[in-house]
Amino acid sequence: MKQAGKAVAAQKGTMYAGREKRMFHLMMLPGMIMLAIFVFVPLVGSLMAFQNYVPAKGIFGSKWVGLENFKFIFSLPDSRQVFVNTLVIAFAKLIFNIVIPVLFAILLNEITVSICKRFFQTVVYLPHFLSWVVLATVVTNMFSLSGPFNAIITTFGGEPIQFLADNNWFRKVIVATDVWKEFGYNSVVYLAALTGIDLGLYEAASIDGANRFEQTLHITLPSLLPTIVLMTALNLGNILNAGFDQIFNLYNPIVYESADIIDTYVYRIGMVERQYSIGTAVGLMKSIISFILIMGANKCAKKLTGSGIF
Repeated sequence: MKQAGKAVAAQKGTMYAGREKRMFHLMMLPGMIMLAIFVFVPLVGSLMAFQNYVPAKGIFGSKWVGLENFKFIFSLPDSRQVFVNTLVIAFAKLIFNIVIPVLFAILLNEITVSICKRFFQTVVYLPHFLSWVVLATVVTNMFSLSGPFNAIITTFGGEPIQFLADNNWFRKVIVATDVWKEFGYNSVVYLAALTGIDLGLYEAASIDGANRFEQTLHITLPSLLPTIVLMTALNLGNILNAGFDQIFNLYNPIVYESADIIDTYVYRIGMVERQYSIGTAVGLMKSIISFILIMGANKCAKKLTGSGIF
């Protein structure tokens, strides 16, 4: 009787477990459908990179040209400059969007008055939730010839600078404004990591005579290192994006030499000039390079910290 009861209980447990699995699968179904519609189905469009695509004939009716589109890309005089601009802007954003949020998180963590802490957090988080369509107008006005930055320069006897129409300044403005927009939001992860540091370490260091700077150098930063490495690895996957929304809303033909990146180049070729195959080839090549970078970054993260993204 006992064995029969155990068998019935095991059968019921298996039945309930199977029912729970089905419910979990049903919960996942809407997300999987959205993923299929907006991620997997559009991948069919990547075939245009290997075709001389004609909209009237469609993907399956256009002529196949193999790797000719990729060869054509590298033969273009602008292609090298576009890749250089993308890498320079993206790496600058990557570095400063790690360094500045870490420093801000450490400084904010030192504030003991909760009202002041919440006030500063709210103020620096706000720009993240504004789109570049809105912020582009603000940035354009601030860096215009009659804007506050040029007013300060002329006050001290300098000549006004056309920040957004000067190839020497445009990249600097792009990186600085992107960091200003995102550093508050990016610091959230590091603030969370700071709360996990054992306070006993600081007490022991204080007893040994370490000041606040030495405690930060020898306790805080080493404790944040795994989080920094992980965030860097995650951001490397988007290294070739370089911020289409920001640059598209701020650049102009005068600064194409220093501002034109892969995404804006694809937009002009694919959407404006309607060379769909060339634009798709550039975008596909960017995706492949990003995939290789994130796989390499994951491997490096595992070697440095013992844990990776996946």
